Amino acid sequence: MVPKKWARRAVTRNTIKRQIYNVSAHFADALPCAAHVVRLRAGFDRKQFISATSDLLKAAVRSELEQLFDHAVATNPKPKTLAKPLAKPFVKALAP
Repeated sequence: MVPKKWARRAVTRNTIKRQIYNVSAHFADALPCAAHVVRLRAGFDRKQFISATSDLLKAAVRSELEQLFDHAVATNPKPKTLAKPLAKPFVKALAP
């Protein structure tokens, strides 16, 4: 969630969302299968990040997201599956 309160321009909000999608795809295998919510809780200073899609903004967002996902992976490792595959298919043929 990227509220308008913290990122006023739609271009900035979309850039941040794209970074969230890219970084989360990178960590998808390491995270457990669940719904994950990423919420922007502080703004980015427009004096420091003049352009809405600057490389500096993308790098700052990406580094924060990588730290967040690293922490999430360290605290919630993906559980190993213990289920064994079925030896025979569970489908029965119907007699005519």
